[in-house]
Amino acid sequence: MGCCSGRCTLIFLCTLQLMLAVERQVFDFLGYQWAPILSNFFHIILVILGLFGTIQYRARYIMVYTVWAALWVVWNVFLICFYLDVGGLSKDSDLLTFNISAHHSWWREHGPGCVRSDVFQTPPGVGATATSTGESHGYFTVTGCLLEYQYVEVLQSAVQILLALLGFVYACYVVSAITEEEDSFDFIGGFDPFPLYHVNEKPSPLLLKPMYQST
Repeated sequence: MGCCSGRCTLIFLCTLQLMLAVERQVFDFLGYQWAPILSNFFHIILVILGLFGTIQYRARYIMVYTVWAALWVVWNVFLICFYLDVGGLSKDSDLLTFNISAHHSWWREHGPGCVRSDVFQTPPGVGATATSTGESHGYFTVTGCLLEYQYVEVLQSAVQILLALLGFVYACYVVSAITEEEDSFDFIGGFDPFPLYHVNEKPSPLLLKPMYQST
């Protein structure tokens, strides 16, 4: 397979996936999104495995990457549905943090153009008891965002889906190409321990007979 073949394209796709996965992992850590952090961790490992298999012509490793690419598409479709509130999901829930914290996406407060303003006030709907005791709660408002955080997350997931689909297609192509090469090499005796043209190295009895010269 030449330099411009599907193998080189798959190497490029895996490298790009790896870079974007590391970038996404950093921002998910900043937002304490534990479910995406775990999924990104496995994604990075399996993309590295697929990259290694592509470079070293290991079809089994590429097949594992192919299976993961399909699962990665499913996961990112779920994230899109989550942030768009599709199918009963809600982006305001604590599902991605396993309900152990109330953190949300880092892009919610730090998106492009977003300005955060801290507001300390008594929450609306609280009775007179809390107001009279002087209890106050801190809130923040985010204004001026050029793109809402849910759309940033959806855009990231859409890019991941596109790369995973391309990686799936090229991985299948590379696996088939490697398999064909192995089959053709085996057909001409590349893996045959007994070659077709076997030279008998056992010495002939005629060569062991002493030669007597008559006088």
